[in-house]
Amino acid sequence: MNARLLTVLLLAVLAAGCAQLAYYGQAANGHFSLLDRAHPIDDWLTDPSVDAGLKAKLERTKQMRRFAVSDLSLPDNRSYTEYADLQRPFALWNVVATPALSLEPKQWCFPIAGCVNYRGYFSQSAARKFAAGLRQQGYDVQVNGVPAYSTLGWFNDPLLSTFIRYPDGEVARLIFHELAHQTVYAKGDTQFNESFATTVEQAGVERWLDAVGNQKTRDAYVQFEGRKEEFVALLLRYRQRLASNYASDLSDTQKLQQKAEIFLALQADYQVLKTKWGGYTGYDRWFAEPLSNAHLALVATYYDLVPGFKALLAQQQTFKKFYAAVAKLAALSKEERHRQLEELAKTKPM
Repeated sequence: MNARLLTVLLLAVLAAGCAQLAYYGQAANGHFSLLDRAHPIDDWLTDPSVDAGLKAKLERTKQMRRFAVSDLSLPDNRSYTEYADLQRPFALWNVVATPALSLEPKQWCFPIAGCVNYRGYFSQSAARKFAAGLRQQGYDVQVNGVPAYSTLGWFNDPLLSTFIRYPDGEVARLIFHELAHQTVYAKGDTQFNESFATTVEQAGVERWLDAVGNQKTRDAYVQFEGRKEEFVALLLRYRQRLASNYASDLSDTQKLQQKAEIFLALQADYQVLKTKWGGYTGYDRWFAEPLSNAHLALVATYYDLVPGFKALLAQQQTFKKFYAAVAKLAALSKEERHRQLEELAKTKPM
């Protein structure tokens, strides 16, 4: 086993005790198994058994990776220079849980990442088993497949079969997002970390599309992003309706009834959106499980602080200066860094 991996596992066990050994064991073994499947991109490119479509994709990721370093000042390391075929639809499955009448996600705390609003499993059945236990305790729960994750620079994260077939703009976006997590990370502040990485991905892809100069790639990305923005806007609108319901003076019984009606309305509005998109089914899996607060708990996490980060990027002008400014924010208390970002969001573009 990789020495660094062993160190991480040992730290986790010492910090959490034997009760968490099984969970940390599956995390370590799952990640080690993933790394074991990873091989340099050039090995795949010279393998005659690899199909031409995959080779073309991998070749283009080499350009994306170079661009991440040269134009976005993202880490110049071995991350995303290797590829792993996982032979499953997702890299891992995250479990998110909330109380029945709240959108506040349950947190789990870990030695390296700090406290986060989800719990990840490399086995879908293990994730579902854990989710079932939470439901028995009265929590709303969502089990969500995740195509990629970041080890925050502890390991060389590989490209994965779970996302390599995405449109080129989406692959670039994902690489830039995950590399951003290696650049700055505020322990225990998921909203800060994800909004920062979302800002880097959005600004990075815009610059990458300009550099590539491929109209077909740009059109595909614009269409994908347009759908995503409309879908997120739909979720945020219904998240606010749920929040207003839970903050009201209604009885718990009435709140639960309103909750059920809100989710029915959300499903109906999604069908309207799908019709507008010509039947596009890309978000259908989000509705695979019965809707719950857990589905909407983290929606704002990736977007709420983005306006402040975008203002900071415009203010700093270069990515290198931007990362330095973000690192200074990360050193502050959670409350203070959020306050400063909210103030930045109010500033006029330069």
